[in-house]
Amino acid sequence: MEKKSVIVAFLVLSLLAVGGSSAGIYYYFQYQALSQRVKDPQGEVKDILSKVGKLIELPTGEEPTIATVQDAERIKSQPFFSKAQNGYRVILYSNAKLAILFDEKGNKIINVGAINLSTPSAAQPELSPTP
Repeated sequence: MEKKSVIVAFLVLSLLAVGGSSAGIYYYFQYQALSQRVKDPQGEVKDILSKVGKLIELPTGEEPTIATVQDAERIKSQPFFSKAQNGYRVILYSNAKLAILFDEKGNKIINVGAINLSTPSAAQPELSPTP
């Protein structure tokens, strides 16, 4: 009976060791990916624009501003963001007066609209969906 409990204890400890090692490896690679994004933010921008550029023709001659939706519930009252979810990307082209709502995980354009920058507060441009 003592031999059986030693085997069970060994198996439990082995499983814990494998699980801990797996978690450590997973989080190491997540850290490396995040570290790479911090070191090269333009790489992430190029990746997003490459994906969107395959779905819609993008304006040329200007660098867009790209933001990530953090609190979709707060902005859903605006028509442009009615289908927004956390994690979606907002791509703003100020010269072309174009806004794109992009679902990066689903690789889909959710909405495209015009930007009205003539508002008193240019920090919060008014977005309107295009038909």
